[in-house]
Amino acid sequence: MINKSIFKVTLLFILFSFFQMQGQIAYNGNPDTSFETARKLAFNQQRKQAQDTLINILTKYPNYHEIRSFLATTYAWDGDYKKARKEFAYVIEKAPENKENWIAAIKNESWSEAPYEALEMSKKALKIFPNDSDLTILKATALKNTNNSLEAQNTIKEFVTKNPDDQKSKEFLDDLNSTLRTNTIGIRAAVDLYSKTFDPMQYYTLSYGKQTKYGSIIGKYNFNRRFNENGSQIEFDLYPKITKGLYAYLNVGFANTFLFPDLRYGAELYKSLPHSLEISAGFRTLKYSTTTNIYTGSIGWYTGNSYWSLRPYFTPGEGGTSTSAALNYRKYRSNADNYISFMYSMGVSPEVNQFLFDTNDSPIVNLKTQRFNISYFFSTSKNKNAWGAQFDIAHQEISFDPGNYFWIYSLTLSWDLRFK
Repeated sequence: MINKSIFKVTLLFILFSFFQMQGQIAYNGNPDTSFETARKLAFNQQRKQAQDTLINILTKYPNYHEIRSFLATTYAWDGDYKKARKEFAYVIEKAPENKENWIAAIKNESWSEAPYEALEMSKKALKIFPNDSDLTILKATALKNTNNSLEAQNTIKEFVTKNPDDQKSKEFLDDLNSTLRTNTIGIRAAVDLYSKTFDPMQYYTLSYGKQTKYGSIIGKYNFNRRFNENGSQIEFDLYPKITKGLYAYLNVGFANTFLFPDLRYGAELYKSLPHSLEISAGFRTLKYSTTTNIYTGSIGWYTGNSYWSLRPYFTPGEGGTSTSAALNYRKYRSNADNYISFMYSMGVSPEVNQFLFDTNDSPIVNLKTQRFNISYFFSTSKNKNAWGAQFDIAHQEISFDPGNYFWIYSLTLSWDLRFK
């Protein structure tokens, strides 16, 4: 019995040593010849064999950057963008002066439907290779895919002005001009269903937006049916560009019904930071028979084709300052119009809570509420039509019956039509 155990242990040790020795066998061929063989394999749809060969070469020549870059490219061809990103990051760190590596790495981000990451990389590359045609086009492409077509147009126009003989950029500008749409008409419809106490509530918005070189402006007509009453509101949103990496949000709205504040206005500043971060700070003011001031801000982070943001709300009142917060995650696909979103919030903000209708009832601000939202947005060919669907579920305390709760189920559908 003991002999059998010793035999098994010895056999396992021998096998382990054998496989370990196999893994330690170093590459001992001609790297250039092997590289050429791997290229032929890759171009003949034998990429797994090509990748094995390239990896084997790199065990002895880890800084043969052309081989590592080609390995990353084969990963990108296979749709293995994460592996490709790792290899491109290595060669760019070791040899940042190689423009082709930057181009391939930015394309990998675009193919992986990570336009914000592609934009950040193109900006970094242009600091090393200023006024480069290929990198400028890649930057403009990323701007277009992040729903900043007008900025993409301005970027290429500026380059063409400095380089009137660059045919590639002129062709890109012509193609961009043919698809650029700066006008948007939108329709939004929503309904809230309550588990008890209230009848369904309906919300509708008709909007028109215009993009300009100074920013965008959106006019909205909001119509609500709540508590067996109808009411409407006129509202304007502006997003002026102040300087590079700094823009603002301005809002003003007017109504003559208790379903909306008589007057609402607000402002917020947004600032881009290194490492794909963005912060903001601002306020909202709602005027019913009394005035409510809400202070808010956000911190956002773009990572690959994902976006995270945290937004708190602080509402001072006679009973103290109430606090609520929302955590949002978005997973982008091909561009800024195509993504899935998840949001979780706790507490109530008078700005976003549709149940609020009279800020004289101050305890409502401090209700114990949890809310979860899932949204899906997508666009048709060339982004002419953009669609959205949202489902929201909330568990909220009843303002006139503290300690008792109801459920709110919300469904929202939206459609935007873009045109020149």
